[in-house]
Amino acid sequence: MKGQLRTDRLLIRGYERSDADRLLDYYSNPLVVKHLLHGPWDKARAAEQVAKRMSETGIDGSSTAWAVVVERDGTVIGDVALWATEQSGRRGEIGWVFHPDHSGHGLATEAVGAVIRTAFDDFKMHRVVAQMDARNTASARLCERLGMKREAHLRQDHWSKEEWADVVIYGLLASDATD
Repeated sequence: MKGQLRTDRLLIRGYERSDADRLLDYYSNPLVVKHLLHGPWDKARAAEQVAKRMSETGIDGSSTAWAVVVERDGTVIGDVALWATEQSGRRGEIGWVFHPDHSGHGLATEAVGAVIRTAFDDFKMHRVVAQMDARNTASARLCERLGMKREAHLRQDHWSKEEWADVVIYGLLASDATD
């Protein structure tokens, strides 16, 4: 899926090399990466990640991930990734990061919802899950707004940043999305 999506307020598109500095603007913020598996990015890490994500163009025979940036009025406000979690591509996982300057306006919900619809409609996925640090309450609320069901709370399941972290898992079935 090399194309792009448009919603009422957003452009959701593939990565471009010039996105490295745009993503660095928020991935370098310790508060933004607090619940992620890595620390803040520097310029080299931003360039490396953008180069990797430029090849993640869809869930098909040549790629098992679809990585996109989210723009509003020409400004990159976040990014979303969807990847297959098994060979047939029928199950997937989704993750996202958004610039905090653009929170509170439903933009993340709009963008992630559009990517989930694409997972079901275009990539023919049966199930999409989101796993996150249990302390990431903003992402948990986003899952709930999208109709995802909280399916698990795994206590001290992941070693991250020198501590054990609880993980919560939300899931959505294609049949849930059409109800």
